[in-house]
Amino acid sequence: MKISRIAQVGAVVAVAALALAGCSSNSDAGSGGTASSSTPTPTDTAVTFAVDPSLKGTITAGGSSAQANAQAAWTAAYNAQVAGVTINYDKSQGSGGGVTNFLSGAYDFAGSDAPLNADQTTQSAALCTEGGLNIPVYLDGVAIIFNIPGVTSLKLSGATIAKIFNLQITDWSDPAITEDNGTALPAGAITTVARSDGSGTTQNFTNYLAATQAADWPYPAGKDWPVQGNVSKQKGGSGVVQTVQAGAGTIGYADHSAIGTLPSAEIIQDGTAIAFSPEAVSATFEAAAVPAPNGVTGDLSQSFDYSKLTADTYPIPLVSYAILCSTFKDSAQAKLATNYLGFVTSTVGQEVAVKNAGSAALPSSILEQAQETLASIK
Repeated sequence: MKISRIAQVGAVVAVAALALAGCSSNSDAGSGGTASSSTPTPTDTAVTFAVDPSLKGTITAGGSSAQANAQAAWTAAYNAQVAGVTINYDKSQGSGGGVTNFLSGAYDFAGSDAPLNADQTTQSAALCTEGGLNIPVYLDGVAIIFNIPGVTSLKLSGATIAKIFNLQITDWSDPAITEDNGTALPAGAITTVARSDGSGTTQNFTNYLAATQAADWPYPAGKDWPVQGNVSKQKGGSGVVQTVQAGAGTIGYADHSAIGTLPSAEIIQDGTAIAFSPEAVSATFEAAAVPAPNGVTGDLSQSFDYSKLTADTYPIPLVSYAILCSTFKDSAQAKLATNYLGFVTSTVGQEVAVKNAGSAALPSSILEQAQETLASIK
C-alpha cells in the first residue's frame, strides 16, 4: 500500500473527474439514491491514495443498506482504475447481517452503521488475532420521511419525534405537531414504520432519541426497534421507504441517500428547523463526534456528544463503517480489501460518494487516521 500527499489541488480535481466519470452511470434515480447536484471542491488538505492497478481477485462484503449507493459508486470508480478486482457487496443483509457474516469469516469486510459492540469485538479476536477494526467510510444523516396527503413540508422537534415513534402521538392534528409547524395539519391517523431487522440506521436513530429525549423515549439505544404495538415493521431501508411511500399518514426513518423523492422533516434544534444537507451533517461531525475506540490498535469507532449540537448541525447523523480484521488469514485478501478501502477513504473516494449518493464527506482528519489504520493491516 502506498499513501501519498499532493500539493497541487488541480491534480486532485483531475483524478476526481476520472473517478466520477467512471461511476456516473450508477447514480440513476432507480437505485433510490439522492445524488448531489454540486461537485465538492477539494482543498489543499486533500487525503490521497495510490491504487494498485495490477491487483486481481474478488472482495466479498456486505451489510449496511445505507452504504449501498455509495458502494456501487465506489466500486465503479475503483474498477475504472483497477479492472482486475471484483467487488461483491450484498446490501440485503443490513448492518446486523453484515456483522454476523463477517464474524463467521464469510466477508472480507462488513458494512455497518454501528461499530462492533464489546461482545462482538471479543468474538472477532478468534477471527482476527487482535480483533476487528471499525473504520468510518460514510457520513450521512437519518431522515424522518413522511407521506401525509396534501402536506409537503413538516417540522418536528425531538420531543415530538420521540412521542410519535413511541406511539404517544397518534394523529397528525395533535397540538404538539401544530405547535412545531405553526399551523394545524389535516387530522388523520399516524402509522409509524420501522425496521424489522437488526439495523445500524435504527442504532443511529435511537442513539439520538435515547441521548436527547429521555423523558419521552424510555428505551436504550440499539439495532433492534424497541417499540411494540401498532408499528409497521419492514426489512431493510428500502422496505421502510417503500412502505412510507405506499401508505397515507405514514412516517418512518431511513438513511437520507435512500429516500428517493419522499419528503423528509426538518428537525427543530435550538429553536431552528434544520433540513438535511451534507454541510449540516459535516458540521455535526466536526462539532460532536468523539473517538470511542474498542481497544484494538487502530480502531476508529466514533460516538456523538449530542450536547454539542447547535442550530447549524443536523441532529441525527449517521456514520457508517467498514469492519475488517487487523490481521487477515490470507494476506492477498488483506491487500485487496485495504487497497479498495484506501480509495474509499481518500478525498476522491469521498467525493464519489457525495456526487453519487448525496452523502457528506468525512473530514480530512478522520480520513488520515483511516489511511494509517489501513496501512497497518496485514
